Amino acid sequence: MNKKVNRKFLTFTVLLLAFAGISANAQKKADELVKEVIDKTRTYKTLEVFFAYSMQNADAGIDEVKEGKIYIMGDAYKLVVAGQTVISDGKTVWTYLAESDEVMISDAETGEDAVTPGKLLTTYYNDYKASFVNDKANQARGIKTVELKPAKKGKFAKIQIGIDERKMQIANFSMFEGNNVFTYTISKLVTDKVFGDGFFGFKASDYPTAEIIDMR
Repeated sequence: MNKKVNRKFLTFTVLLLAFAGISANAQKKADELVKEVIDKTRTYKTLEVFFAYSMQNADAGIDEVKEGKIYIMGDAYKLVVAGQTVISDGKTVWTYLAESDEVMISDAETGEDAVTPGKLLTTYYNDYKASFVNDKANQARGIKTVELKPAKKGKFAKIQIGIDERKMQIANFSMFEGNNVFTYTISKLVTDKVFGDGFFGFKASDYPTAEIIDMR
């Protein structure tokens, strides 16, 4: 190894050691920021979220963007997006497809690996390692991006959360699964709205012509 390469190697090593100390401190702050914003979100009894949803897969040439809204109360939710209405009371899921006029009934996901809208917005993943990452789009809006990587293999390789520190709210989040990237960008968030009885249940009378397909 010549002297020129040696100096470069030494400089790189010094920078790496310095960065390691910064990274440890940044990780702690990333953990704290995620926990603080999620703990705050968890205090709300209900959420009404207006969002833009995108699904990207570069290999397959897929880049779809849709707008929708979702109502959340605990594990119960109602999602309305792109001609679909998905309703769950936490135990059962009803999915209505307007194009085919069908309602599919299935059991809600349960267990530690279950992913629900409520959990995505209000659960702090203790088995995820949090760190700050650079996201130019978020950075331009003054939003910090925290990346969560699982300690063990799970459904998602990683999750990135964009946090608006001024409002202490989640501005967007992306989930990475294989070659697919699912991104939700929140445009409006309404908290503690009162929903009527049966709001998170399925009423067949609302879909009088739909074919009911029970997949349980």
